Amino acid sequence: MKVAGVASEVPQHTTSCAEIESRLGLESGWIERRTGILRRPIAPPDQATSDLAVSAGEKALQAAGLHPQKVGLILLATSTPDHLLPPTAPLVAHRLGTRAGAIDLLGACSGFLYALVMGASWADSVQQPVLVIGANILSRRVNEQDPATVALFSDGAGAVVVVPSRPSALLGSCLSSDGSSYETIGIPGGGSREPLTVESLKAGRNLMTMRRGAALFKHAVQGMADAGARALKEARLSAADIQWWIPHQANVRIIQDTGALLGIDSSRTVSVVSHYGNSSAATIPIAMADAVSRKCLKEGDTILLTAAGAGLLTAGAVLRW
Repeated sequence: MKVAGVASEVPQHTTSCAEIESRLGLESGWIERRTGILRRPIAPPDQATSDLAVSAGEKALQAAGLHPQKVGLILLATSTPDHLLPPTAPLVAHRLGTRAGAIDLLGACSGFLYALVMGASWADSVQQPVLVIGANILSRRVNEQDPATVALFSDGAGAVVVVPSRPSALLGSCLSSDGSSYETIGIPGGGSREPLTVESLKAGRNLMTMRRGAALFKHAVQGMADAGARALKEARLSAADIQWWIPHQANVRIIQDTGALLGIDSSRTVSVVSHYGNSSAATIPIAMADAVSRKCLKEGDTILLTAAGAGLLTAGAVLRW
């Protein structure tokens, strides 16, 4: 496989951290000091995850010069589908003008990398292009009174077109999980374990909660560093061989601490979390699209991608651009 096109779609409206601090009575600069985030894109009420996904997908296909009917598979990494049933990916495919295979992947913040690695394998084995999309509207899943989540999570979508190629541009990968940390972050109500009731809705059980924040931070840093190191080892490369590292944009401190463990400094790191916030599975393709728009990525560059998210899921991938 190789990457043929990258694009993103981010809501125009943003909420500044200063607005949140003022509303919650927090000290000025409190959020930026802890997260590095200055503002977050927020989708309007009439916009759904599929809308963002379709727009990002259209732009990525245009960048690749590929007609939608040439796509063999669409993988949509999302934690906020339009509905619990049916999946959102078939609707995205229909609106893009294709009857390609289409499925949602629920992998939280690591979902895009899981989809990318799987899509790369499918593209090369079936010899058809794959459209990989990460899209979320997380602003509707946060407690507006909880600074631990409302300051972080945002809305947006990013898409990547991968096409068959020999040799493959996917040089190494790592997909891993640690279910012992399953309950550190998530939405407790609404699944088969805890169906929603009037009482649970009043209690906010349908909204995101973060438990043991310090432990989650440690897991995210170590998990991304380990996944990145394993992907590099599979590629028979070292951190010194990497031109660019594009991590999941959780927050600045996680990016900095993970970079220190990997041995990759800020000059080789794509960090856009200050302006886009944390849109979970969408952060890496959004960061990729931003890097492409700024002409940072050059043909032949070696790129490391890493992610860690709820579950706890971790992922790493090494790509030749």
